[in-house]
Amino acid sequence: MRYVVVGAGAVGGTVGGRLYDAGHDVVLVARGAHAEAMRRDGLRLALPDRVLTVRAPVATSVGEVTFTPDDVVLLATKTQDTAAALDELTAARRDLPIACIQNGVANERMASERFGDVYGVVVMLPAVLLQPGRIDAQGHPFSGLLDLGRAPSGIDDLAKQIAADLTDSGFVSQAVPDVMRWKYAKLLRNLGNAIEALCGHGLSDADLALVAELDQRLRDEAEACLAAAGIEWTSDEEWFARRKEQVQWTPVEGRDRAGGSSWQSLARGSGSIEADYLNGEITELGRRHLVPTPANAAVQRLATAAASAGAPPGSMTVSELRRHVDG
Repeated sequence: MRYVVVGAGAVGGTVGGRLYDAGHDVVLVARGAHAEAMRRDGLRLALPDRVLTVRAPVATSVGEVTFTPDDVVLLATKTQDTAAALDELTAARRDLPIACIQNGVANERMASERFGDVYGVVVMLPAVLLQPGRIDAQGHPFSGLLDLGRAPSGIDDLAKQIAADLTDSGFVSQAVPDVMRWKYAKLLRNLGNAIEALCGHGLSDADLALVAELDQRLRDEAEACLAAAGIEWTSDEEWFARRKEQVQWTPVEGRDRAGGSSWQSLARGSGSIEADYLNGEITELGRRHLVPTPANAAVQRLATAAASAGAPPGSMTVSELRRHVDG
């Protein structure tokens, strides 16, 4: 079985790099300077306890990959790039199994419209793409937690095999029959990503208290929307019982944690951010089920505007954000 990692950035590069280092057949699909650097020098994947040089084959587009019936696609793009990636994959062949190693819950829906075998993956994986060809994977003692199952539900032999291969490669992974319950629980925990991106780090205790309050407002709105829609999510007790202390942020080569995925999007000036598929998932549910979501709507709007304007992380004070949320 070969893994084709579409979107070999911080998360995809960590997953693909560790699979390759464990002896699995891997192709990394990336773009631009990052792909060029990996082709030229290999991927430098720094872990808390060692540095890997991953010399897996690198493609600059899905179209460069000659797919076989034994391939499994690990889709690790940001959600705003999923539709374009699926267009390319559909053009290549339509019988590929797709595992969505992504935040949010929209990717599995999009993939299921085109492919028959779609798997959701719950992602807890601290990593940062420092510069082209260089990734810090900051998880310890395991690089990440990647439970998976068929979307919307079920377990099959392929899910078990992927989980076994990930476990063999330095991750915590198991096949679960209710993966979307876990992914909705992760969505609740990702709603504050935009706050981190907008307000940055180094906050005062007073600002941290305001951030905690805003994050709770986002989650309260989301839980009301999920309940109105009849969508289940795993409880906090289930979540922490599964996660325990298995994946901790750990400095790599003296470099501390940079920021989460949305923070990194602003830091790289990518022009886009996942807020439309995190907070936006909640605002859409709110519209459908007549549940007010003013906090999520404000955060979604501000984060998207910041990304479009090329604003860096921390471009807004917590007080300014609070005023926008209060309307």
